Amino acid sequence: MTAITDFEVKAADGSVASLENYRGKVLLIVNTASKCGFTPQYEGLESLHREFGDRGFEVLAFPCNQFGAQEPGDAAEIANFCSLTYDVTFPVFAKIDVNGPQADPLFEELKAAAPGLLGSKAIKWNFTKFLVDREGRVVSRYAPTTKPEDIRKDIEKLL
Repeated sequence: MTAITDFEVKAADGSVASLENYRGKVLLIVNTASKCGFTPQYEGLESLHREFGDRGFEVLAFPCNQFGAQEPGDAAEIANFCSLTYDVTFPVFAKIDVNGPQADPLFEELKAAAPGLLGSKAIKWNFTKFLVDREGRVVSRYAPTTKPEDIRKDIEKLL
């Protein structure tokens, strides 16, 4: 398995961002959308980010428009929405695909390392979450219905 921190992704401004910058941190990686029934989870994600950030925890958000076209905006619109609506301070990266032939390599690795129900690799909907330990290993995968606050104890164990 490749360490998650070995990947490069696109930042919201289109530049290349190395996840190496997060080496040694516990990460919660989430595919997000602004117009989804689960969008209020941004509030819980931000709460976790603020609560545990000083202990080496980061939330990394990756907007995705593959589920019901619920992330139609461009990077500026997405950033504006996250900031104004949920006061998000964690990184929101460039919009990506998480399934299919154009799926981002990071999400291909996440899905391989932590398959879903019955071994399914595909991400079923927005706000699927992956918990990554300080060594860059995927520890758990959480369904979109799992509220961020329900992951708190798992995060604390890794910190």
